Parts: sequence; C-alpha cells; structure tokens
Amino acid sequence: MTWIKICGNTNLADAQLAVDAGADAVGFIFTKSKRRIEPQAAREIADALPPHIEKVGVFVNEAPQRVRDIVAEAGLTGVDLHGEEDEGTRNLLFSAPVEGRRIRVFKTLHMLEPKEMEFAQTRILAGLYDALLLDSGSHEQRGGTGKPFNWDATEKLIRLISVTARVIFAGGLNPQNVGQAITRFHPWGVDVVSGVEAEPGRKDPDRVRAFIAAVRAAEAARQTASKG
Repeated sequence: MTWIKICGNTNLADAQLAVDAGADAVGFIFTKSKRRIEPQAAREIADALPPHIEKVGVFVNEAPQRVRDIVAEAGLTGVDLHGEEDEGTRNLLFSAPVEGRRIRVFKTLHMLEPKEMEFAQTRILAGLYDALLLDSGSHEQRGGTGKPFNWDATEKLIRLISVTARVIFAGGLNPQNVGQAITRFHPWGVDVVSGVEAEPGRKDPDRVRAFIAAVRAAEAARQTASKG
C-alpha cells in the first residue's frame, strides 16, 4: 500500500486524527515555518501515538549533530532533509541507532528547479537515502507552497528517478488530486501539509479523512484494473 504521511503537526489532536484516519506517518517541522514545533512538544505528541506510526522531522540545512540531537529529544523515527545537506548529515544519522532506533532518512528534491538535477545524481541519491521526496519547493521557499509542481514537464525525470528510488510525492497534494498522482506515477508514498489544513498548523478533519480515502480508492482502482 502507498505510504501516507500527514506533515506539519503542531498538536496531539491533529496527529491522532491522522493516525485514526489511516496514516502511516506524522511529520513535525523543525525549521522556520508557521508550523514549526519545539522538540519537547513533538516528543509529547510522539509518545502518545502507537509505536508503529512513524514520526518524521523536517529539517533545512541544520548542523548534523543538531539533527541527531533533535531526533533523540523528539523521539523521531525518521528525518526529511529539505536543504542542501551533504552526506555528512546522512552518515551521522546512519552511523548508529538513536535511542535504539534505526533512523530513516529521506531527501527532498525541489521539482520547481528540475534543471539543476541530473539523472546520474538522482541515482547516487537513491543509493544513499531511504526515499526521495519530490516537492514543489525552491531555494526561496522550501515547501508548504500549496501548489503542485508541473507534472507534465517533470514526468520523464520522475519516471527515471522511480526506476532506482522509492519516490514520495508531495507538493500541492490534496483530496482532489492525490488519486490522480497515484494513478499516474505509482509513488511509494505521498506527503501532505497544506492540502489537509483548515489553517497553517491546524488540520481540517474532513480533508484529512478525504485525502487518505482518496489514496486508498486510487489503489483499489489500480488493483481492479490490473486484474481486468
């Protein structure tokens, strides 16, 4: 099944809503954002959620040791690196478990600037990270734009990346278009923030449920089509 992450959580009620609706992971933002959360507050939320739910922190160009410290303090099981982090951050996170946990490391590719990426580069990244997250951010705004990147213009690159990497689709996803993304690109996972919010930092329960239902409906349609 498609892995689903509901990101930008700032309170337990929203995180629990995501879990109850069927999400596989919840996300916390530890960089400059309207949805920023402090590590200890994230820890209180993480500790209240079932152990099987992944807790992923979003970072932008944070010092590697600082990332590791926040992972421990917040009780995270994974990180999403949204900046120009090099292998040093990745290697430090992989070097040893944090509180006995093997930390998943995802790397974001900003699809508004696809000309900066070469397929050979993405193949290298695929070997280093657990998954590559395709987002509509840029150097100026890392994420949370609420707008999809150009699927048509980047389709060839996306399909090439998908050959060697787990792909997480993000950037402007919402209950209305996530099914189309799954049907068209078959990503390993999807990640949403603004598309399920009532306002920045606060989820809309109906949109959260509708988003996850749309993902599962698209999966079911694909399975039915493949059998036919």
